[in-house]
Amino acid sequence: MPDVDDFGPIVSSGHLATGALPALSEIEFGMIMLNHAFSRWMVRCMSAAGVPDLSPIDILVLHNINSRNKPKTLADIALVLNIEDTHVVNYALKKLERLKLIKSGRRGKEKLVMVTDAGTQACTRYASVREALLVKSVLATEVSADTLSAMAARLRALSGHYDQAARAAASL
Repeated sequence: MPDVDDFGPIVSSGHLATGALPALSEIEFGMIMLNHAFSRWMVRCMSAAGVPDLSPIDILVLHNINSRNKPKTLADIALVLNIEDTHVVNYALKKLERLKLIKSGRRGKEKLVMVTDAGTQACTRYASVREALLVKSVLATEVSADTLSAMAARLRALSGHYDQAARAAASL
């Protein structure tokens, strides 16, 4: 019976793991899995919090607007969430406003969005479900807060490499 190590790294695309850094392909496969699991989690958690039918982007935008209880511009949101296409954010803003989870206002000529009481309550319920189901589960695995923070720092640093490579590819 073959040993698991005989199959090589666990990747989504074996041909991409044949270059100088096969471990990068392993990270990419992990990010693919994590991205889809995280998206599924956000949608189901928000639904459990009483707000169904939001996309992962809608949920990220709502949480960002709720963060620090401070009005935000479309540009602020796109920058923080690293979303290049502002139309995606604008669509989410319209949907969230239609659902009365956010409201808009102005500061001079600049349009601002802020969370409504209903939006704050949805985020609070989401946080409660998150604590009960996700945080409790992660704590049970004995992963330390320091380990999670170090992983987050590495992922942010790696995102910079992908952004730079994307800019270089766009210039080809």
